[in-house]
Amino acid sequence: MNHHIAQGGRAIYGAPLGILMLDARFPRIPGDMGNATTWPFPVLYRVVRGASPERVVLQGARGLLDDFIAAAQDLVALGAEAITTNCGFLALFQAELAAAVRVPVATSSLMQVPWVQATLPPGKRVGVLTVSKASLTPAHLIAAGVPADTPIIGTEGGREFFRVLITAEKQDLDVALAEQDILTAGRELLAAHRDIGAIVLECTNMPPYAAALQAACGLPVYDIYSMITWFHAGLRPRRFDPRT
Repeated sequence: MNHHIAQGGRAIYGAPLGILMLDARFPRIPGDMGNATTWPFPVLYRVVRGASPERVVLQGARGLLDDFIAAAQDLVALGAEAITTNCGFLALFQAELAAAVRVPVATSSLMQVPWVQATLPPGKRVGVLTVSKASLTPAHLIAAGVPADTPIIGTEGGREFFRVLITAEKQDLDVALAEQDILTAGRELLAAHRDIGAIVLECTNMPPYAAALQAACGLPVYDIYSMITWFHAGLRPRRFDPRT
């Protein structure tokens, strides 16, 4: 008989990825990072109270670093082996969070931009679709390793996405209108920059619309779902049966 000794020391097992959530009340549809059915693996959530989308996106997350560090430490204490966040603008806290929790941290979908750029042929570059272009500062780009001259477009001018997710004008979401905002922004981005070879979606609420955008523009589209499924794959590599 083979004897196996189970090791303790954690409160929760089987969910190695911890997600730091903003404090919001808009609908989180399948594909949204905050909808647990989005993920093909278990995750741990922690809401950072007071960290509203407006405060994090439009106000630069001022005064919230300690709250995010504390929440991340709680997730690690529960059993998280890696940490991610529910807003691409939290790239600002990448270095501080990684230093505080001492486990792998991936704060922002924007971190994919250098990876995706490396896959493109000469003369092509990555374009970024963000929820708020006006709020995405050089500091955010530097923290995520994004080149300063990266083409960027936001959804501020749309009819639904920005005003539901960021300014919280209402608590329901017209999904078709939200998708149209994403498609419109994507088309405008490509029209203004003919050299774009792939798109990275900054906002963690955009994955529900990624497939429609990819179909509309005919280019690869990467988002927080693509990044975190890759991130998780390192935490739990697939086991292959050598006998088959």
